[in-house]
Amino acid sequence: MKMVKSLLLASAAGIIAAGGAQAADLPVKAKAIEYVKICSLYGAGFYYIPGTDTCFRLGGYVRADTVLGSSVDFDAANNGVAGARNRLSNYYTARTRQDLQIDTRTATEYGMVRTFAELTYTWTTGTYSGAGTTAVNGSTAYTSSLGSAVATGGLGVYYAFIQFAGFTFGKAESQFRTPWAEYPANNFELPGAAGWDPVNQVSYTADFGQGITASFSAQDQVANYTTNIWNVSGATAAGMATGVYGAQDIGGSRAPDLVARVRVDQAWGLFQASFAAHDNHAAYYGASEPTGHPGDKWGWAGQLALSIKNLPTGPGDTINVTGVYTNGASRYNFHDYMSTAYAMYGGTSVAGAYQSLGIGGVSDSVFVTGAGQELTTTYGFNGGYTHNWDPYWNTSIFGAWAAVRYNGTAKGYICGAFVANLALSSGVAGCNPDFNYAVVGTKTSWTPVKNLTFTGELAYMMLDQKYASGSTVTLPLQSAIAKPAATYELKDQNSLVLLLRAQRNF
Repeated sequence: MKMVKSLLLASAAGIIAAGGAQAADLPVKAKAIEYVKICSLYGAGFYYIPGTDTCFRLGGYVRADTVLGSSVDFDAANNGVAGARNRLSNYYTARTRQDLQIDTRTATEYGMVRTFAELTYTWTTGTYSGAGTTAVNGSTAYTSSLGSAVATGGLGVYYAFIQFAGFTFGKAESQFRTPWAEYPANNFELPGAAGWDPVNQVSYTADFGQGITASFSAQDQVANYTTNIWNVSGATAAGMATGVYGAQDIGGSRAPDLVARVRVDQAWGLFQASFAAHDNHAAYYGASEPTGHPGDKWGWAGQLALSIKNLPTGPGDTINVTGVYTNGASRYNFHDYMSTAYAMYGGTSVAGAYQSLGIGGVSDSVFVTGAGQELTTTYGFNGGYTHNWDPYWNTSIFGAWAAVRYNGTAKGYICGAFVANLALSSGVAGCNPDFNYAVVGTKTSWTPVKNLTFTGELAYMMLDQKYASGSTVTLPLQSAIAKPAATYELKDQNSLVLLLRAQRNF
């Protein structure tokens, strides 16, 4: 028994010793390290960059669009192969986009320092010229219509700015525009307001509290806020057939656009008044310096806007309305997502005419060799009403109307060239380059789950040209859109476009 007892004690001691050795080999559980901490200073979605006191947030969206009835995304069939309305015109155009937003903020003794960037990668369906070998945008076939092409797509930098102590430096929204810009209740491009497209600037915003602010800005006018400076002495038949009333004659930048804005943004809605001054700086009358040049002329634009929220028709319902007047600063009405030259074809009942044509051209100024600039006047408005049926469905109606008006001297320049180049049947007496541009439409959106929305939008665009009724012109061959040299009736035109969209925000 003594022997058995000794063996049991020895075995127990061995097990205890072995267990102690194994326990000594196990790693001690370290305290969890919080590599990314939530930053609650600036709202949901912000985190601290590890090792710093700077907060950041990533966001963006993925979007897929299909436009029926146009060769251009978000816009009417109003020029080029889209306006030709023949076998070169797209029945549909598709676009897909990935958008990434990077927001960083740091609290300092001077207040918050913020940087923001929005980057996109976009693929858009191409279309072909009359030769059938090159894309209309001038790049190789199947390349995006955006300016920067990378592996059959386009890179875009929408925003890239720094904000500090009330100042904004970089590419940000124009201080002239409203929060909704040309989109009061729509996605389709509308005139009647400064555009959404951000612009390089240095600006300062003074905050007086209770939603009242005043902003002052010097912003880039190239190319967001310049339409055309036409030397009508250089007009050609081929150009005038597309709504281009002269040779492009924009000189280098001399002064930024100067902008001032007052805004009241409160629970009831928003009111805003904006003003901009724009320098029109032309190049030379001819091909070289000794030919001379017209003097600079400053143009201007003024805008009033109103938004009404919390309407009695339903929670979240809104009305947005904008009105603008420009003289020598037409981009503040016909923004840079819109064309400035229109040529739309249709049917005709005039004997001897091949087809009908609606023409219109937008400029900041026009001149002829040896004379000064004549500033172009435009005015217009847009508005929209959005009604929320429930948390998942909403419907909007929207509309816009804009006018382009040339003064008597400018009309004389344009009409002299128009009659000479296109043989206008009614002569100078029947010539009037003024026109109106209007859009009406409706949009319905369904959001089945948070941040995922499906949209259908129908828009009807009208071009109201002012040439004498029944007038005809003789156009040269236009091989890019397959239109023959023939007689065409000048007539009002229209375009119907349907946009279908799926978008996921994150």
